[in-house]
This record gives sequence, C-alpha cells and structure tokens, in this order.
Amino acid sequence: MNLNSLDLNLLTALDALLREASVSRAALRIGLSQPAASHALQRLRDIFGDPLLVRTGARMELTPRAQALRAPLAQALDQVRGLFVPEEFDAARSERQFRLMMPDLAVELLMPPLMEKVTRAAPNVRIDVVPWRGSAIFHAEFARTIDLVISIGNAFKSFHRQLLYTDSDALAVRRGHPMGAKLKRRETFLAARHVGVIIRGQAEDLIDTWLRAKGIERHITLVVSGYLEALHVAARTDLVAFVPRRLIAALSKQLGLVAVTPPLDPGIDEQFMFYPTRAQMDPGSIWLRRLMLETGRELEMKKRRGV
Repeated sequence: MNLNSLDLNLLTALDALLREASVSRAALRIGLSQPAASHALQRLRDIFGDPLLVRTGARMELTPRAQALRAPLAQALDQVRGLFVPEEFDAARSERQFRLMMPDLAVELLMPPLMEKVTRAAPNVRIDVVPWRGSAIFHAEFARTIDLVISIGNAFKSFHRQLLYTDSDALAVRRGHPMGAKLKRRETFLAARHVGVIIRGQAEDLIDTWLRAKGIERHITLVVSGYLEALHVAARTDLVAFVPRRLIAALSKQLGLVAVTPPLDPGIDEQFMFYPTRAQMDPGSIWLRRLMLETGRELEMKKRRGV
C-alpha cells in the first residue's frame, strides 16, 4: 500500500464504523453526512479488499477482518492523538472532563478529599465517576474511554497499576447489637445472620470465597450490590456486615456502627489505581494521578496515627 495516497481521515471514519457497526451512527459520531460516511466505507472496502460491514437482516455486522482491526486501530489512533497532547497541563484554566470507575467504598473514602484538592487547583475541571462494572470490561476499547480505575485485583492488559492504600476487613454491627463483641468468637460469628455484598462482575462475596477455602459457610440472609447498602442495613437491623474496616470507621458516627474484629483474620486488602497505557505520558492524567496518590497516602498516614 502506498501511504502517500492514504487519507488519514479514513482511519477516523474506520474507527467510527467499527465502533458503531452502522453507517448512519458512525456519520453522527464524527460529524459527517451519511453519503460521505458511505463513500468513506466504500473507499475502505477497496483499500482492505474486504466488505468490513455486511448486512444481516436489519442489522449491519462486522466481518472477521473488521473485528481483527478494532484493537490495533484503537492503539494506533491513540498514539497519533498523543502527538498533539500539550506539553503541560494548566490545571487552573483547564475545563477537562475526567472519567473514573470505582466501587462505592472508594467513592466514599477517596472522592471527598480528592475533590477538595481538585477544586482548589482546578475549579473548572469536571470528574465523572461511573460504578464498578467488573473486570470483564477491561479491554482496549474501554481503555480509550476511562482515565482512572480504582479496584483490588491483578494487573489488566493495556493498564498500569499503582498501590493506592491498604485496608483490612471487620464486622460492622449497630451500636447496642445483642451479640456485639461476642462476634469475636467463632461460634457466635457462625450463628449470626449476615448481609453479603456481591459487586457487579463477581459471582459471590469475596469474603465467602475466602471463608469457603477454610471450610466455613456464613449464614447469609440478605445480599446487596454495594458496601454502603450493607452498612445502612447493618445500622438498622441485627444483621452483620463483613466489610472494609476503613469504611466502617468513616461512617461509624453517622450510622451508629461499631467495628468488631472477626474470629478469623482475612489479611490485608490492597486497593490499586489503574490507568490506561495511552495516558501514561498525558500531563492531565499525570496531574490527576498525583492527586489520587496523595489522597491514598493520606489514608495510610491516618491509619498509622490510628485516626
């Protein structure tokens, strides 16, 4: 192929066509008329020697060749865009919008102190937080739409990770709970009625995965999708929530909760910050990551001081 004859704008059109699998939606995505998008598709078909999009009933579907192009095309376009990233990030003047994904406990612990920093340094920057959607979402296309992810877990392809803070798990019960401190005993723990937390993308509460490996089954009477929900239920019932200790401490006064050390030590939880490889040298991403790491370090310092 003669690259001198290739219109690089076709790559943007190809990206939109592969993402939308629709000529009309692709046209809207990149601001072209539908005839212009159709013309671009025909040129791309000639270049690749493949139809790329084929009609199946009322829908258009990607050919195997088109499917194979999605990931390398996304990476190539990100590298090209990186050529035009400004050398500095002017936080005070920026109106940039950052998109973060994290579970509810990370929102509760990290976002208030983080937003204090953001508001002081960059009053016009906007942070959009979306709920945790499970590890299956981590792919090249997702990496193009997100700036930071806060989560436990191993490394994900196309993402870098940095340790943010550590935590441990404890039992949350309402103040005045009839079992109270007795939950430290194994037999009382097993007799208690528990609320489980199964976050999107998980098959079960991670605590139960750990307990089952030790031959232990809790008596779960309620399952919710978030840690905050579990704490609110524990605060108003006699159910017990096995959740991160930092979260209990953050809401203990507000909800009237007490943290009880469980009869088995589940060890240390590590919470990580993930960011896409494409953003590694992006000044805006570097700025936001620095603030997030500062926030994580502040949590660790509070832990050492026993706050």
